Amino acid sequence: MKILYILKSAFSALRVNKSRSVLTILGIVIGVTAIMLVSVIGESAQSLVLSQVESLGSRTIAIVPGREPSGPADPSAAESLYADSLKMREIEALKKPSNVPDLEEAVPIVFGLYSASFGGETFNSMVIGSTDFLAEIFDIYPEEGFFFDEDDIKARAEVAIIGVKLKDELFGNSDAIGEKIRINGRNFRVIGVFPPKGQILFFNFDESAVVPFTSAQDYIFGIKHFNRIIVQAKTEESVPAVLRDIEITLRELHNITDPENDDFFASSQIEIAETLKTITDILTIFLAAVAAISLLVGGIGIMNIMLVSVTERTSEIGLRKALGATGNNILLQFIFESSILTTLGGLIGVLLGVTLSFLASIILGQLMNMAWDFSIPFFAAFLGIVISVLVGLLFGIYPAYKASQKSPIEALRYE
Repeated sequence: MKILYILKSAFSALRVNKSRSVLTILGIVIGVTAIMLVSVIGESAQSLVLSQVESLGSRTIAIVPGREPSGPADPSAAESLYADSLKMREIEALKKPSNVPDLEEAVPIVFGLYSASFGGETFNSMVIGSTDFLAEIFDIYPEEGFFFDEDDIKARAEVAIIGVKLKDELFGNSDAIGEKIRINGRNFRVIGVFPPKGQILFFNFDESAVVPFTSAQDYIFGIKHFNRIIVQAKTEESVPAVLRDIEITLRELHNITDPENDDFFASSQIEIAETLKTITDILTIFLAAVAAISLLVGGIGIMNIMLVSVTERTSEIGLRKALGATGNNILLQFIFESSILTTLGGLIGVLLGVTLSFLASIILGQLMNMAWDFSIPFFAAFLGIVISVLVGLLFGIYPAYKASQKSPIEALRYE
């Protein structure tokens, strides 16, 4: 019996039981769809995060107070928000050319969630205290009005630049420039409005109010330390030297002799990007592995259905053997049937996964107000189809073997 004839017989058998065939491949379709969703969304999320990190420039270095966390679950990751190891003296020490000669600028940042109100309207916003150099680092300048300057910082001026969503929530279509919003019991005069920018790392500037860091420390947060210090090196090549000089300077200032006792940690954007890429890769692989469990379930379902099919078609098997079909012919036909089902399920799963991923990217982009790129991981699609074929082969062998071993005499007598 030729392979072509065996394939034709397999397709004919599957067409006879269309409903059963559809239900049989459902587990494979769901499994491959889940893998595609996880892979596509994971890759898009990774691309988005890395592009945001890289948008800050390869010369940017972030200094964070507290002990460096060993991982996302490390409690020190949250404790860094309350650590007070970074203050004005650290800024002054870093700006000395004798300490960090290749440093261009060091910018303090404090931040926290507070309600901003105007008239009868209230909106929960992120309040960010910094300097006017923040605009250069994040490439965000007021669309209306202007940024505060060094004189405003020294005078602890109660002025603010607000995001476009915060402006819409508090003022609607009215002009916000010159009006005063209330934050933590203090009135801040609006001097600028940012254009739509969306989320940049941890800050959604559309919902934020940026004020002088001195005003934020004294009037809003009631602290003397900084949550971050953003440093910019003069050149990309000097970043490693600046990182080394930062560590030496701060350790000397804090009387730290053992790096294990550091009460701060500094990371360049390149290091942050590499770390985030590793984390997102691990998460994507883990979630894809979890989703692949449904392929195993689908494979078991296929084996059960094929065993039922073998039992139901006992008479057919006996008749074909009586007409000259060998055990290998019967074996191949049933293996082909299971492989065709799983391959078809894999193809449908890939198409469905790509479609749902595309829709998810549109929805996530709108919900998060971010440019959520859509890309198809062709390797994941290829792997999904290959695994589907393998599932059909592996879980179809036993039912096919059972069918091939049936005695033609006993099979013909089966009712």
